[in-house]
Amino acid sequence: MTHPGSVDPNPASIGRVPAPPFVRLPDPRRLFEARKERLDVLAETGELAPYLRFIAGIAAVQSAIQDGLPVPELPPPDALDRAREFGMPPLDRNQTDIDDAVSETLRRLFDAVVSLAKPAEAQAALERVKAASPDETRDMVRHVLSDSIPAETIAEHVYVAAGLQVHFTRLAARLDKDKLTRISDGTCPCCGGAPTSSLVVGWMEAEGTRYCSCSLCGTLWNVVRVKCVLCGSGKGIGYQEIEGGAGTIKAECCDTCRGYVKILYQQKDMALDPVADDIASLGLDLLLKDGEYRRGSFNPYLLGL
Repeated sequence: MTHPGSVDPNPASIGRVPAPPFVRLPDPRRLFEARKERLDVLAETGELAPYLRFIAGIAAVQSAIQDGLPVPELPPPDALDRAREFGMPPLDRNQTDIDDAVSETLRRLFDAVVSLAKPAEAQAALERVKAASPDETRDMVRHVLSDSIPAETIAEHVYVAAGLQVHFTRLAARLDKDKLTRISDGTCPCCGGAPTSSLVVGWMEAEGTRYCSCSLCGTLWNVVRVKCVLCGSGKGIGYQEIEGGAGTIKAECCDTCRGYVKILYQQKDMALDPVADDIASLGLDLLLKDGEYRRGSFNPYLLGL
């Protein structure tokens, strides 16, 4: 019997079609390089150009600081086995502490973003983050990992979230994809993160398949289409988009839980990025903000919606 999401060992067998892979683990360097490239393109024509360029700068830093970083330590094999046995993500956010790898990643990122062009408010927030005590930094890390960032310190947490994305992406890349198990449709099987958005991909082995993208570690995991990734309902699913758009970005709205998560049709435009295009399509969020559906995804660069 083939495990859900695994590839048939003999796809050439008559009457058998290879299943799409359950997960695609991130390439830590390429993930942020590609995001930076996409943000640069979006900034050329987008109304949010200054902000998109700022986030593009952060993405460039996220890629550049990885050289020589301490290798992040994975949980011991017995902990990984227990996580699989009990259907839990192997990277436990609740057990994350500021070890050498996390500390050095944050320090490098904070130092590198100093030179980025940014509003005065963002510069002041960066100075506060750099001057934070170990306990204050630990609290900010906990806030990001629990997706519960205080409204009054959103700007400070953006920098911490960017550093943690680097750390968890590097961790996820070292996991064995064949030992990952489904947690829930809306939960990353690597770190338990919420999705930023979902993608309908055009990969040769998964044409037309939908994947959610983790807001923290960048892992992609397979989720059936026309199904709410927030509550799992397959009833009352509708799609909203900005009139006159290219039809590549829509809000998948659920009448059961009244939530929505954006769905990006990467099969129509391979350049679409789950984070960059979520930011650039802010107009769709604003269109829905005062309506009956709430935004159910998480993006540290769109906090406060």
